Amino acid sequence: MGKHNVTALSEFIRMGITDRPELQAPLFGLFLLIYMISVVGNLGMAILTKVDSRLQTPMYFFLRHLSLTDLGYSIAVGPKMLVSFVVDENKVSYYFCATQVAFFIIFFISELFILSAMAYDCYVGICHPLLYTVMMSPRLWHILVVIPYLYSVTLSLLTVLNMFTSLFCSSNVIRYFYCSSLSLIALLCSDTQEIKLIILTFSTFNLVSSLLTVLVRNKAFSTCGSQLTAIIVFYGTLFFMYLQPKSSESFNTDKVASLFYTLVIPMLNPMIYSLRNKEVKNAVYRTWTIENSFKGPDTR
Repeated sequence: MGKHNVTALSEFIRMGITDRPELQAPLFGLFLLIYMISVVGNLGMAILTKVDSRLQTPMYFFLRHLSLTDLGYSIAVGPKMLVSFVVDENKVSYYFCATQVAFFIIFFISELFILSAMAYDCYVGICHPLLYTVMMSPRLWHILVVIPYLYSVTLSLLTVLNMFTSLFCSSNVIRYFYCSSLSLIALLCSDTQEIKLIILTFSTFNLVSSLLTVLVRNKAFSTCGSQLTAIIVFYGTLFFMYLQPKSSESFNTDKVASLFYTLVIPMLNPMIYSLRNKEVKNAVYRTWTIENSFKGPDTR
């Protein structure tokens, strides 16, 4: 530790998505549009599945929580990322960085297991239709959502406390456009073996266990197209990012993959479940019709 300068950091500087000035404006416009669609789509899906009486089923209960997790981690990353396009130096406070890491872990891990719960629900509905109401009781719905939330909060606190009670070196430049646990580990001067072991162990467990749960239910894939599409997009991006050979050239590829699962996937999920789902389309139509009926007839 003696060969490094140790300091009490009060802020971090995050690298933006690009350092080319001519790309700043068009990328800002593109990502602002993606972010707005994501927020409106996920918030709308969460509200719709809550207020429409015909969508009070396990599938839409899980879909509501999928929308909330998508909304959560896109909000955790999106606004500050957009600000980086319009400021000269993208600074964030020490405590903001810790908070961003915490919330991103909570929502990201929750999404992994909510996708697994949706796959299980689809499997039961297709393979055991006569036992569906017994096997998928409201009590089980809530258990399959509450446990991932509690687990992700616990893991988030464990990671953040271990990381932010460690000593940082004098360098405070984060190579990513958001505060990620992996980018912050590179700035630590103290022994990182424990925090690396925690992240590696739990990341492997989260990815493998949630994916195995999905794959075991593969009999239902042919009739659950929306779930299959969402799963392929989400897990495909993760495997592309974490299984590619690491090199200096892979850094920009990691940035693209990070953008995809922090901004693009949260935008795509509401589209996948609305455009390919007649029940959601009908619910939108019913909500729109009821809203217009309250306005009363045009008396002009």
